[in-house]
Amino acid sequence: MSTGKVTPISGFLEFLPDQRIVEQHVLDVIREVFELHGFASIETRAVEPVERLLGKGGDADKEIYGISRLAADATDAREPSLGLHFDLTVPFARYVLENAGKLAFPFRRYQMQKSWRGERPQEGRYREFTQCDIDVVDVGELSPQYEIEMPLVLTDVFDRLPIGDYVVQVNDRRIPQGFYRGLGIADIGGTLRIVDKLDKVPAETVRSMLVESGCTPEQADQCLALASIRTDDLSFVDAVRALGVSDPLIEEGLAGLAAVVDAGRTHAPGRVVADLKLARGLDYYTGTVYEVRLVGFESWGAVAGGGRYDSLATDGTTTYPGVGISIGVSRLLGLLFRQGLVSASRSTPACVLVALTDEESRARSLAVASALRARGIPCEVAPRPEKFGKQIRYAARRGIPYVWFPGGPAADGDSVKDIRSGKQVPAGADDWSPPAQDLRPSVLRAD
Repeated sequence: MSTGKVTPISGFLEFLPDQRIVEQHVLDVIREVFELHGFASIETRAVEPVERLLGKGGDADKEIYGISRLAADATDAREPSLGLHFDLTVPFARYVLENAGKLAFPFRRYQMQKSWRGERPQEGRYREFTQCDIDVVDVGELSPQYEIEMPLVLTDVFDRLPIGDYVVQVNDRRIPQGFYRGLGIADIGGTLRIVDKLDKVPAETVRSMLVESGCTPEQADQCLALASIRTDDLSFVDAVRALGVSDPLIEEGLAGLAAVVDAGRTHAPGRVVADLKLARGLDYYTGTVYEVRLVGFESWGAVAGGGRYDSLATDGTTTYPGVGISIGVSRLLGLLFRQGLVSASRSTPACVLVALTDEESRARSLAVASALRARGIPCEVAPRPEKFGKQIRYAARRGIPYVWFPGGPAADGDSVKDIRSGKQVPAGADDWSPPAQDLRPSVLRAD
């Protein structure tokens, strides 16, 4: 190992043990909810052909990390050009195409993996990050019911996490696409990407960008008027129609979005909001799109998002339309940790420290630890037979709530001490159990 100075690499998170406990809790909650909704777990490879990644990403500024062997011959044409995936949707689409004959459709899957993007690191944006995705894909056609289901899965997840208040913003890209077409705007995709910047830059700046892209001032004003519509009920439908722009695609989008919002009002009241400025930057979205933002921390941007896509997975003959969402776990936790909003009750899973009287009695302490572990009680044995006061202080530094004192030949028996209250009671490794709230580390919200 090098003895030189160690410096961190920006954009790559490494959590401390107590933060990792929080991360594991979040991942466990997400996994549990995904499985409650019937999604099956898969894992895809980390790399994809660069050609596929470039063709599906949508944004020219999405930098893909290339992969090659250090000793590879640069002229060897047999070596395909590979890159690390920048999200989990593109590799999932490839996975569906490769395994279509073995899958039962509609196919419901979840993935919890790392992704990589070679972008400039900044608050909440990393070069390596963990994503948790679900998608439903079908053959040929996909029922709109799955677009309705996605925000309900999101609310089930976020209601169980210690993150405070949040909102699920939803839109249907057919509404702005039809609206822009009805206005006579030629570059619909470019207009979508510009309007999608409204959460980052002032409306007047977005207006200027629209005009610079070829919109007339009147068209730009209409685009901003549409983007300003935000309701938690179905009144957005009349608000869009009142703008006086007509196109069949608008009506299709309004019907789809109304169904999503109405289901949200029934199953997750106050959580699902129609926000007509939401577009999502990736070109492959074709219908409903979603984003989750934390109330009071909207400037952080989305901590989860996704949408409907119709042609991402196709072999030229058969198309597998789908809808999915992605939770940015690294982004969410990085922001929460930086603000000091969540923490773990201790930095170790251990609930009990088994004290060590002397080296000769180590076997006795190990036997106690084994008996506790056999009953599902996490514990560790003290590293050294120091004075009991030092062993208690060691437990306190780790956040371990209990210290176990094995009885010696002249002692009456074992005892266990709650070092927070100072209460010490007789105990047996075969029947003593801590209170349920102490058995595992808990995840706490600061407020």
